[in-house]
Amino acid sequence: MNSSIGQTRPVIALAMGDPAGISPELTASLLALEDIKAKAHIIVIGDRRILDKGASEAGVVLDLASASLEDAAGTDRARHVFVDLAHLAPEDVARGEATLAGGTFATRNFRAALEFAHAGKADAVCFTPFNKKAMRYAYPGYDDEIRFVCDVLSFKGKVREFNVLEKVWNARVSSHIPLKDVAAHLSVDGILSELELTLSCLKASGIASPKVAVAGLNPHAGDGGSFGMEEIDIIEPAVAAAKARGLDVEGPFPADTVFLRALKEGFNAVLTMYHDQGQIAMKLMGFDKGVTMMGGLPFPLCTPAHGTAYDIAGKGIADVGASREAILLAARMAGRARPAA
Repeated sequence: MNSSIGQTRPVIALAMGDPAGISPELTASLLALEDIKAKAHIIVIGDRRILDKGASEAGVVLDLASASLEDAAGTDRARHVFVDLAHLAPEDVARGEATLAGGTFATRNFRAALEFAHAGKADAVCFTPFNKKAMRYAYPGYDDEIRFVCDVLSFKGKVREFNVLEKVWNARVSSHIPLKDVAAHLSVDGILSELELTLSCLKASGIASPKVAVAGLNPHAGDGGSFGMEEIDIIEPAVAAAKARGLDVEGPFPADTVFLRALKEGFNAVLTMYHDQGQIAMKLMGFDKGVTMMGGLPFPLCTPAHGTAYDIAGKGIADVGASREAILLAARMAGRARPAA
């Protein structure tokens, strides 16, 4: 990361997401927020015609500078900057549908934002929601955002998704795999590695002394082996190993109460064993505020945890709350990681 990009506010490359959903209006709404202007300098990548349509639907007026990708990093920080790739006309958008055109638009924006940050021109990357079906039309190997990011950056390190609310984070040992494969995916070393990455990311977000609650896999956390042995054979030894390394972790706790315990006892994160074990709880607690953060990359990468909301696209009622929180989290993490100017 070049320290010269720092100055007083972190630079965030923001990729416009799926044009058939609420991403255009969310992007426009974000750029109009005064607290976002105070916390981050945003370089938006997309098509200006799509953004202007989104601004009209959101009822906001935008004041943006314009630049090419090559020149965007050197622009005046007084205004957010728009990089117009001019690659999708509004009349070619099939509202509320996953299409090749929409996936091509989103993947090109995302690739450009990632490469921009990888070149040291931005401190963090954010994006408004993608549609995975559309992304697969444009990039057949697209399993999820992590796979795409690692492909684009040729990144070989460990990357994990975290779901973030103000009071608690959710980390997970397994993510986008079939439920039938979860138990076989668990190992002592794997859980320990996830705990280390989780605590590192919590510290990067500004939490000085984080602590993590670990969920069990089976009902009642196995109930002493009555409902499964994974807790005794794998999860408990992983927690013990983490404690031996000085990490502040506890568990395994039954999954149906672990989030209640975390909120009551001040745990900063819950490590769950599989995707929906944590996602259901997080979305119930804060669907309109939840953020997905990808940890382990050379720079923070954040997005709202909700999807493209095809059913309300263009109606001007999309809630910008989660997108706002994503930008603010990225700015906070980037600000802590960036060298002093």
